[in-house]
Amino acid sequence: MVPWNNVLELYRGRRVLVTGATGFLGAWVTRLLHASGAQLWIAGRRVSPLEALREACPFPGGTLLADLSVPGAFASLYRSAQPHVIFNLAGYGVDPVERDAALGERINHHLVQEIAATLAAEPAAAWPGLHLVHVGSAAEYGAVASAVTEQSPTHPVNPYGHAKLAGTLALYRAIQRHGLRATTARLFTIYGPGEHAHRLLPSLLAAAETGSALDLTAGEQQRDFTYVAEAAEGLLRLGVSAAAVPPVLNIATGTLTPVRRFVEIAGDVLGMRPGQLHFGALPTRPDETPHGPVSTALLEATLAWKPATPVREGIRQTAAFAAPLDPAKTGVRS
Repeated sequence: MVPWNNVLELYRGRRVLVTGATGFLGAWVTRLLHASGAQLWIAGRRVSPLEALREACPFPGGTLLADLSVPGAFASLYRSAQPHVIFNLAGYGVDPVERDAALGERINHHLVQEIAATLAAEPAAAWPGLHLVHVGSAAEYGAVASAVTEQSPTHPVNPYGHAKLAGTLALYRAIQRHGLRATTARLFTIYGPGEHAHRLLPSLLAAAETGSALDLTAGEQQRDFTYVAEAAEGLLRLGVSAAAVPPVLNIATGTLTPVRRFVEIAGDVLGMRPGQLHFGALPTRPDETPHGPVSTALLEATLAWKPATPVREGIRQTAAFAAPLDPAKTGVRS
């Protein structure tokens, strides 16, 4: 495994374009790249959660508020940045208020097509690593009764999953036709500082602070909870990979945790009082997609690495998060 500091050093002085840089995961990727000394071009459509992880420093490249729903917008950004590598974290449909199906199709599918076509027509600046790391989603699989591998059947159950899968397939076709140095990294349940307020852990943090009761489902569903700092690390490790990288790669811990157990651990870490958590007060969502353990065999074969932060430690770090992000203090292993 390449030491983490060596991974950061490989980005020093490189031109890096990050789309979706003001989102939850995008803010982490952006700050780690900035810490590496990369020449960073970031594109986003809103102020990031957690104030862009405690106010991002000025970048050697530029901050670009761009409407990537407009055809041709990405190509313009690309020509301005002339990047060595692109991290495409732009997405639409995870937040409950994001319900415009046409916009989801544009951002999650057609934008990926545009990025791939731009790279095919105007190859990125030469460097040993990948030219594009695109972020996919576990929603592309839908329900999987057995272990989840990169070869598992894909049966998404909602418009977000369908559009994300279409984007992955579009990139796969471009890799086959044009030999692009690119991959889709499929992420599972990411948690940590900067999550949207409606999500599980921020809701638990808020309840712990106020002492209010929190209504929950029974929590029987199992999820692969991955701490956000390690998800960001995995993307950066992929970006510098000089060896062959598969067109689709799962980034996960390989360990399933019942949602109820995650909540109970959080309650213990946060010092919540008995009876504050009301399990079973809410119905299970109809679009829940159960799955078996996520195989990390291909991830480990590709990077000799996988996320390893235990749930308890990830929750503790989230609760303690206050200082500006320091790559040496993210919980990411060297």
